[in-house]
Amino acid sequence: MQNLILLTIFLTFCSAVFGQINVSSGTIQRFEKFRSKYVDARNIDVWLPDNFSNKKRYAVLYMHDGQMLFDAEATWNKQSWEVDETVGRLVKEGKIKDVIVVGVWNNGEYRHSEYFPQKSLEFLPPETRDYIIKNSLKGKPQSDNYLKFLVEELKPFIDNKFSTRRDRKNTFIAGSSMGGLISIYALCEYPDIFGGTAGISTHLPMVLDVKTPNPESVPPSFRAYLEKNLPRANTRKVYFDYGDQTLDQYYPPLQKKIDELIQSKGWRAKNWTTCFFAGEDHSEKAWAKRFSIPLEFLLSK
Repeated sequence: MQNLILLTIFLTFCSAVFGQINVSSGTIQRFEKFRSKYVDARNIDVWLPDNFSNKKRYAVLYMHDGQMLFDAEATWNKQSWEVDETVGRLVKEGKIKDVIVVGVWNNGEYRHSEYFPQKSLEFLPPETRDYIIKNSLKGKPQSDNYLKFLVEELKPFIDNKFSTRRDRKNTFIAGSSMGGLISIYALCEYPDIFGGTAGISTHLPMVLDVKTPNPESVPPSFRAYLEKNLPRANTRKVYFDYGDQTLDQYYPPLQKKIDELIQSKGWRAKNWTTCFFAGEDHSEKAWAKRFSIPLEFLLSK
């Protein structure tokens, strides 16, 4: 348990300034230190497929932890999602829509604060809420401002810079671990902006600080938020998945409760799915192996 906590802390705060990345499919345009009035400036990497043309219109997939998406040689752990390879292949095979991918870098120190679903704090006991804000969120919950940055600043920039399909049915958001939490939260907060979301190895424990008061109250707070804020059944697309090794070993019972909630609201397989990957761990290598599955679920033609 202690090793897993240390690993999570390292993943949370690791945000080295990597050099230019290389891709095996498509091209990357980087916008360095993209400024925001809501959150700290950060790099934005936009992946464009081979033969990108301004004469065509493209769906847009926004992804968190952008520095981990494309080039394993540029990441701290020498792993990446291999987004360029997988998306490029699926587009060429005609299995998904023409799409560009917007990789939003995390800012390291405040990653947990930006990705922790802020309104779920309302469903926590006061002592637990205060402790999490002070210790896990560094005294500054920022996920609502992070989503404002995405929706009010970054999306208009992307839509003006590139030939995109701007409507909800062609705008998607995805991430893993805490990035999975903020992706699900984004759909609930902005259902008119995002038509689908993917929470991959979604970090449903939310915090792993063993000193947290009433830690058993934390995962139910996110479920209580979903109970109140999930979009109407089958009007969007929602994807979850999880493994059962390393950090993912804590997810199966928590994901089961999320699934029961979603099913009780009338969601059906065409619009919601949860996939279990036995033997898979909590890593970019594992997520890369199965990334085609959420892509096809969200972006199928």
